[in-house]
Amino acid sequence: MLGTALAIVIVASSNLWLRSSASGHVYSAADVPEAPVALVLGAQVDPPAEPSAFLAARLDIAKELYEAGKVKAILVSGDHAEWSYDEPGAMQVYLIARGVPADRIVLDHAGFDTYDSCSRAKHVFGVSRAIVVSQSFHVPRAVAVCRSLGVEADGVGDDTARIYKPMWARGEMREWGAAVKAAWDVATRRDPVFLGPHESGVETAVARG
Repeated sequence: MLGTALAIVIVASSNLWLRSSASGHVYSAADVPEAPVALVLGAQVDPPAEPSAFLAARLDIAKELYEAGKVKAILVSGDHAEWSYDEPGAMQVYLIARGVPADRIVLDHAGFDTYDSCSRAKHVFGVSRAIVVSQSFHVPRAVAVCRSLGVEADGVGDDTARIYKPMWARGEMREWGAAVKAAWDVATRRDPVFLGPHESGVETAVARG
């Protein structure tokens, strides 16, 4: 019983931290304040290199933000641990096919999870202010992590993927446990899987805007 009570306290406190950190920083695409860059967090890519419905919805928001002048560049961050599976590459192709200029898109091939994407945005790509884009159940965690790592982040969440009810429900349930991992990552300030030297891609893309 003591262990169960402790687990409940940890989960509840982690989620309370997350909600508090993100409070006031989640907007609609129309209302979000401008920022130099949109950070689009990766999600599943289906064969042959097609963004899943969840990922496509995120990319559509990023395109909307770019076309509205809310951002000058888009940083797509996802998993490319294996050559046969390339989230950032698929995200880039999707955006270019829909009219986003290639020179405004920057790829982060080592965004293996939310913490890594936020940490690399800050420490590798030099991002200090961003609009983070994901599904609405995920955005508060992404905003909280990015802000805790020194990125002045606001978030825009997609709700169109709610039509995929089982997957959406799993995503919502997953967030309770993911909040604990996020709190631990932020508290320990672990390095991302790959840190690496500074990359100037975002700065160059923003300057072109």
